[in-house]
Amino acid sequence: CALWVPLPGVMGEECPSPCSCTSLGEARGTRVDCSSRGLRSLPALPRLARGLRLSNNSLASVPAGALDGLGRLQELELWDNPWHCDCHILYLKLWLEDFSAPALARLRCASPAHLRMKPLAQLSGNELGPCKTLLPTKCLQFFWRDLILIAGGTITLVLVALALKFSKKLVCQLTLGGRRLRRHISKTH
Repeated sequence: CALWVPLPGVMGEECPSPCSCTSLGEARGTRVDCSSRGLRSLPALPRLARGLRLSNNSLASVPAGALDGLGRLQELELWDNPWHCDCHILYLKLWLEDFSAPALARLRCASPAHLRMKPLAQLSGNELGPCKTLLPTKCLQFFWRDLILIAGGTITLVLVALALKFSKKLVCQLTLGGRRLRRHISKTH
């Protein structure tokens, strides 16, 4: 039986206000309870969070990328929030598809009116309207980094191929030049 002790700063990370945090042990992480706190936006969450309770708040969406740094997260409660199902909910839907299908299945749209009570898991792209910006800024940064790496690798391969081509010509010229020199030396002796 484990002892649950709420700590204001767990393992060097601040517990977000007005939530309460419980240490699960240094190796196991933190349980963050933000349920029933009237939250309208997501607080800064500890990266070592293993459990996260956000149920029964006033959350309408989750900012793109907000949950990406929670690598230890194993438990998540999000129900009883008034989710607004437009392009801003797409990040949460896609993230939950990878993280937990059962957690996604429990969420329902509160607005707009034509989607009220529709399960978030059943939303289609047509229902969300025209979504222009779907990727968080971090994804775009990775895209440019990856593009530069690919271009650099391609240029390196081209340079290596050219170097091999010219080195082959040089070897042939040296070989042919060496044979001519041997013939010339043997004729003079």
